[in-house]
Amino acid sequence: IRLRSPGPRDVQGARHRFPQAFRATVNRGVAAARDGRIVTFGIHPTHPETGYGWLECGPASHPGVETLTRFIEKPAPDLADQLLASGRCLWNAGVFLARADVLIAEARRHAPQLLAAATRALDAATLDLGFLRLAPAPWEGVESLSIDHAIMERSDRLSVVRFTGRWTDLGFWTAVFAEETPDATGTALHGPATALDCENTYLRSEVEGVELIGIGLKNIVAVATRDAVLVAEAGSAQAVRLAVDRLKAKGAAQATTFAQEHRPWGWYETIAGGDRFQVKRIHVHPGAALSLQSHLHRAEHWIVVQGTAQVTVGDAVSLVTENQSIYVPLGAVHRLENPGRVPMVLIEVQTGTYFGEDDIIRYEDRYARI
Repeated sequence: IRLRSPGPRDVQGARHRFPQAFRATVNRGVAAARDGRIVTFGIHPTHPETGYGWLECGPASHPGVETLTRFIEKPAPDLADQLLASGRCLWNAGVFLARADVLIAEARRHAPQLLAAATRALDAATLDLGFLRLAPAPWEGVESLSIDHAIMERSDRLSVVRFTGRWTDLGFWTAVFAEETPDATGTALHGPATALDCENTYLRSEVEGVELIGIGLKNIVAVATRDAVLVAEAGSAQAVRLAVDRLKAKGAAQATTFAQEHRPWGWYETIAGGDRFQVKRIHVHPGAALSLQSHLHRAEHWIVVQGTAQVTVGDAVSLVTENQSIYVPLGAVHRLENPGRVPMVLIEVQTGTYFGEDDIIRYEDRYARI
């Protein structure tokens, strides 16, 4: 970005929902950002929120822009009351406007090791289908820190612009609940869900064919995904991060992987599994192909349920159409391709002793993943 677009850039999380009016607020910070300031945006608080970080504002640095004097971590209720009453404090939206060279310079000052590791990952990055994929090995050396803690809280270049419009941080299920339209009991449903005698409750099922049913619930958030179900008292829904830490500690796959994984050629999802088998649904885009590969610990049986697959197993190449199947022995060099104009979907049954994605030996790959 520094090389291609040296002007101010907006950096924000993917979970925010802003109205169109926020664009004018960003424009108010452009002059300060061009002058080398790092501009953040504070949301005018409507109540003493304890789930957000706060910003304390100082004197003006540019027209419509104030100096940021300090970041305040998610406060206790008493402190939140004081911050609201002061009139000088705003909610931290976690959105920044700055020149790329300024951000890099501040990273060099305050987080040089993090910058060095990130630079190594970028220097060894690869491109496939327009995606920039950072090199995995050096990226593992990048410490897991928020940009606030690593750079912003230490910088003396911070300014803030106030925003008085509606803003939603969708990082919590209670915030998602608030965006829904509840019934007369305060209960909202999303997806295949049914509520009986519930109050102020959010039932959300993201799995087709899985009906989430709530009976006699009050102030509950329940979310069903393909590989996990969350049930929480609404006031505790922000503690999901602690639950994820607990899952990591016990080695649960749900803490680190998604049920549906996307790849340059399409996506796959795990639909069943046991000690010696795993079943996946694999979706391959028209004209796409998986790498020429082999496995050391598993054999595979493919059943095409939509479209046509071109399958290479060893030296043999064959077309497999709907309701046909093919077997890939353990250790066999193989490739799966979609030569058609419609998506190809198959069911893959793996048998063996280990099913990790790292049990892939690639020989050819059009997406440069070797």
